[in-house]
Amino acid sequence: MILSVDLEGIGPAQVTVDHLTIAGWTGRNPAAVQAHIAELALLGVAPPPHVPMFYRASASRLSQASTIEVTGSETSGEAEFVLMQHGSRLWVLAGSDHTDRRVEAYDVTVSKQMCDKPVSGSAWDYGSVAGHWDQLRLRSWADGTLYQDGPVSGLLSAGALLAEAPPGRDGSALFGGTVSVIGAIRPALEFRVSLVDPVLGRDLMFCYQTQVLGS
Repeated sequence: MILSVDLEGIGPAQVTVDHLTIAGWTGRNPAAVQAHIAELALLGVAPPPHVPMFYRASASRLSQASTIEVTGSETSGEAEFVLMQHGSRLWVLAGSDHTDRRVEAYDVTVSKQMCDKPVSGSAWDYGSVAGHWDQLRLRSWADGTLYQDGPVSGLLSAGALLAEAPPGRDGSALFGGTVSVIGAIRPALEFRVSLVDPVLGRDLMFCYQTQVLGS
């Protein structure tokens, strides 16, 4: 998959990603992990055999389109940070692990392949945020209503994830997990994601619509 990304300190670039991994249940606090597992259990999703989990997905599922097509009405987004290896450097993007909840209830691995995974059009050099990583914050809005709002300090750090994930290389991307939702997991026609850097006063934000096939 070729992404058009504005790389911090470099500028616009065409980046090839051919290896996509999606991490799940990545909370640092065991209680928070159990809370997320409980959220998904309400949708019928079986608990994972261990945590964290790493799921391979097709890199062609990455998207920067303003609209993604889905196969049913039971899908929803998840705000995540994304670690991308390119040019022998590590970059940080914002992403949404958009997931088919109906499929997730019987097979999480298959559900990761069912929907496109939108990502931001800009990326930060990891070195520019490494020193204040835990102050970054993930937010999302579902149809204009705040849906997620939590610090990445609640999730495994970039270094911890990379130490456990499948070996990375140039052209790889890793979704780093998500924070709990406000209320219940629910679908939305419009989903907005923001990865906020309060120290440097900036964010990575993007928005996309969902279109159910055949509707």
